[in-house]
Amino acid sequence: MLWVVSKNALNLRGLVFDVIFKIVTLFLVGMGVLAMFGKFTFPGQKQLQNAKCKKCGRFKIGRGPCACGKGRG
Repeated sequence: MLWVVSKNALNLRGLVFDVIFKIVTLFLVGMGVLAMFGKFTFPGQKQLQNAKCKKCGRFKIGRGPCACGKGRG
């Protein structure tokens, strides 16, 4: 049995390719925008770095020493 390719099938392939191409392009542009925002330094970034223990790297909660016992401030 021979397969008959109609003009509609060819148009559908082109349409599917166009839609997939647009989705991939928009995805890559979106990832680029997110990467640019990731390089910005936001206010309060330095304060967050100071809230970490210098020895183990965990966040300190409250004013007391770190739970690891190594870092006292």
